[in-house]
Amino acid sequence: MARIKGGLNAKKKHNRVLKMAKGYRGARSKQYRVAKQSVMRALTSSYAGRKERKRQFRSLWIARINAAARLNGLSYSKLMHGLKLAGVEVNRKMLADLAVSDSAGFTKLCAIAKEKIA
Repeated sequence: MARIKGGLNAKKKHNRVLKMAKGYRGARSKQYRVAKQSVMRALTSSYAGRKERKRQFRSLWIARINAAARLNGLSYSKLMHGLKLAGVEVNRKMLADLAVSDSAGFTKLCAIAKEKIA
């Protein structure tokens, strides 16, 4: 029986990794062994980065809501507590958008929250 060599499959695997490492500096984009390590690390970091992005956006929304709430005489925590007591279910993303684009609407929400707290 004829012997089958794995050269073609190895070459395909190497090319796939080197293609992912395109744009990396020096040997990281040229040599398979070094490129493989860099790509593995980059893929791990990109996974972690996708999780990190969600945290960063949440903190940005909270900062925007807090700034707008303080203009209306409330702290962030008091505003959120008041809205919860009032039964207003608006997520932080939408609240931050209201705070930036529709200050009159946000002021009304702050008034509702103040009323429920007092």
